[in-house]
Formats: sequence, structure tokens, C-alpha cells
Amino acid sequence: MARLTKNQKAALSKIEAGKAYSLKEAAALVKEITTAKFDASVDIDVRLGVDPRKANQMVRGISTLPHGTGKTVRVLVLCTPDKEEEAKAAGADFVGLDDYISKIEGGWTDVDIIITMPSVMAKVGKLGRILGPRNLMPNPKTGTVTTEVGKAVTEVKGGKIDFKVDKTGIIHTSVGKVSFDADKIYDNALEVLQTISRLKPSAAKGTYFKSIHISSTMSPGIHVETKSVAGI
Repeated sequence: MARLTKNQKAALSKIEAGKAYSLKEAAALVKEITTAKFDASVDIDVRLGVDPRKANQMVRGISTLPHGTGKTVRVLVLCTPDKEEEAKAAGADFVGLDDYISKIEGGWTDVDIIITMPSVMAKVGKLGRILGPRNLMPNPKTGTVTTEVGKAVTEVKGGKIDFKVDKTGIIHTSVGKVSFDADKIYDNALEVLQTISRLKPSAAKGTYFKSIHISSTMSPGIHVETKSVAGI
């Protein structure tokens, strides 16, 4: 068993064993127990009472964080020439089509989000084997396949995230940075949880929110009392 560092012991000492904290308490506590020297991400893990192997119990959605992600999001827009200026004006980091498709085929994937248009999906679809495993493949369900490329870029840069339940029934996503005020972490986390609540599949039976934990990149997880979360 790995030996705990001094910082890890100090962080664990601030978490009461067996206690489920309110979402507001957890948002404040995650700042206290983070000792990383960089601006760590704050993440939320939500275990759901669904069976992701069944299509009618898949949970996937989009949420716009009120205070953004705190991350610099690198956006590539694969579009026709008539849409290039719109994408650039909205703040896209990379804009083009055939040249970037060739770069991706050569192994380049140095972006966080790829946005494209329905009219060029025949070309982009061929990149699925490269982009799919990296969770970069554009998808109409997440708003990354659209004719309104400028609007899509603005939303992504402004804090729009997408999430999907994994094969174990857990949704894992970031809700900000440790440098955020506790209230901003709370607001962002609440927005994600309320969105997940609205997406509850009709086929899901029993307890939907089985557990919620908040942590930072290198901190222990904090158990959140589901009843403390408004609107779920």
C-alpha cells in the first residue's frame, strides 16, 4: 500500500469519515484540501442508477457552466470557405477543411473541440477511427455539427460542456478550477447536476442519483449528500 504524503494526510484530516457534505460545503472544502501548486481542475463524479449497455438508459447531455470552465479551449472548425470568417470572428483557433483533415490523418489532434458542418460530414466521418477514441468526433447531439459555426464556437469558448455516462454508470466532468470562488464552483456543479436530473431516462428505475463526489485533480473525493442538491 502506497504511503501517504504529508499533504495527503493533511487533506484527509479535513474530511470527516463517513460524512456526506452539502453541495455548498463540498464546493468550499475542495478548495481547502487541494495542495497542488498549479490551478487544479474541480471535477464531479456522479454514479447513476442506469444500465448504459441499454440504449434507452444512455445519459448524454450538454450544459453551459454559468462561470465557464476556467480552461483555455482550443477549437478547430472544419467548414466550407464561406463559413471561415464567421468561425474566425467567433474565436476559433484553427479554421479550414482539407488541410486539417490531412493533418489529422497524419496524427495531429492538438485541439480540445472540433466543430463542423453537416455538408462536410462525409469527409470528417472518415476521421472517426482517429477522433473517436480521443472523444473529439463532432456530433449533432452535442451541437458540434451545425450550420451556425460561429454560435457554436462562442458557446464552447463560453463554458459549454458535454458529458456522457460511461460503461460503469458514472458521469465524470469538470466544473471549474480551484482558483474559482466556492460560490462559482457550487453554481457550476449545480447546473451540471440539474441538467443530469432533467435527462433521467424513463426506463431508469429505482434510485437515479446513487452517489455524487467532488474532487480536484489531486485531492481526495468529497461525498455530497444528494438531498442537499436543489432540483434533483
